[in-house]
Amino acid sequence: MSSTATLPPARADATRWPPLIVGCLAATWLIWGSTYLAIKWALVSLPPLFQMGTRFVAAGLLLGAWARWRGAPWPRPTQWLNATLLGALMLGGGYGATAVAEVSVSSGLVVAFIAVVPALVALGQWPYGLRPTRTEAAGIALGLLGVALLTQGQGYAASWPGLLAISLACATWTLGSVWALHGLPGGRALTLAAGPAGYASQMLAGGLLLLAASWWRGEQPTLPPDARALACWVYLVLAGSVVGFSAYMVLLQRRGAALASSYTFVNPVIGLVLGVVLGAEAVSALEWAATGVISLGVVLLLRGRGSA
Repeated sequence: MSSTATLPPARADATRWPPLIVGCLAATWLIWGSTYLAIKWALVSLPPLFQMGTRFVAAGLLLGAWARWRGAPWPRPTQWLNATLLGALMLGGGYGATAVAEVSVSSGLVVAFIAVVPALVALGQWPYGLRPTRTEAAGIALGLLGVALLTQGQGYAASWPGLLAISLACATWTLGSVWALHGLPGGRALTLAAGPAGYASQMLAGGLLLLAASWWRGEQPTLPPDARALACWVYLVLAGSVVGFSAYMVLLQRRGAALASSYTFVNPVIGLVLGVVLGAEAVSALEWAATGVISLGVVLLLRGRGSA
């Protein structure tokens, strides 16, 4: 991936989306919606930071080896530094804190909360001169209202540590996404290695930081892991990380933050349904209503961006 900070986001034209963009949308919309329950199930044997760290180190090694086999150059020191910064924010903070939240909060409610990310990204781009339209502003307001309602439900009301963890995850993911697209405040671009080599460097850096945090926290995985936990971990490595995270970065670079964040419109529905049907998770009427408010906010936000 050439620098996502130096390439201006292309305006999304829904009538001429190439197959790559359609495939990336399918990956972030559908695959990512199922990963939250997989994270929950893997927690039986693999504690949160250890699970995420090993997941991204494995995915980074696989993707990096494939990139090298294809002839991609190894990232330069400056590119590694930038990859470490983004990996710490998006993978270390974003995924690490999400997994920590799932220790005490159902996977369906976690993914519902994360649907506020497009609103946060829109606010995060404000200092770069991207002002929200009226429709976008309405979407942001609805999204934040929905999250406020969600925190009053039985899931988050019973787990303040989970609420703090998922709030941190959304904040760090948003910050990493905005900086990857626009560079650091002050105009410094974040140059990464091209294509899969750049994605792999982010995964390796973020994964190693997560493993360091796991060691510092004293996490103890159960080895060998439960069979279902191991299957979920493999799914997270291949589908969630190698395919899903790479797809998100492609969308962020080529179509901008609004379309890249649109996965949060579909993920809550998939995550909640899978959590209830397969994970036997309980979701109250208030939490379903809050999810609907958040989803409506995302729809308005994307419509507003598309008409800007």
